[in-house]
Amino acid sequence: MDHDPTDTAPELLYEGVWLRMLRRGQWEYAERTHGNGMAVIVIAVTPADTVLFVEQYRVPLGARTIEMPAGLVGDDHAHDTLIDAARRELEEETGWHPAHVDVLLVGPTSSGMSNERIAFVRARGLTRVGEGGGVGSEDITVHEVPRAEAPAWLMRKQAEGFELDLKLWAGLWMIEHNPDGSRAEPV
Repeated sequence: MDHDPTDTAPELLYEGVWLRMLRRGQWEYAERTHGNGMAVIVIAVTPADTVLFVEQYRVPLGARTIEMPAGLVGDDHAHDTLIDAARRELEEETGWHPAHVDVLLVGPTSSGMSNERIAFVRARGLTRVGEGGGVGSEDITVHEVPRAEAPAWLMRKQAEGFELDLKLWAGLWMIEHNPDGSRAEPV
């Protein structure tokens, strides 16, 4: 059985504006300094049956990525909930506002490196309210891809050199399914 390093207090190795680096025993890991360590990923299909994807440059990868709309919970909003963050991020990034948001599943993003957890949420009843593109310097490109063509489109983007967030495939599955495998309500 592995030794549980949580029986020692964490040692602060570094603290920046957005992240801190800690060590417990011999285990090093990162934590966010803003918000509550939670993020949301928004599974959204428009009334025209297109899946919403966002494209943006990600500095740690040194590449453009394709992702589903996502963002931190509570980073600039003290009383943020998962649903509040999902609505806000979907609208800021894509220009679509959901009538309904359902939290589907919460779990770690990279349990060996970070304490961050992400919530998969499904947005339904979308209405176009703006252009999207993000806030500040986010420089987000919105892609609306016919649902039936989404997996093939993603593979073409990968062949073009884009990095693909692997959570995309879980998100595509959860358009039609609940985490327990039962059928979801139509979008």
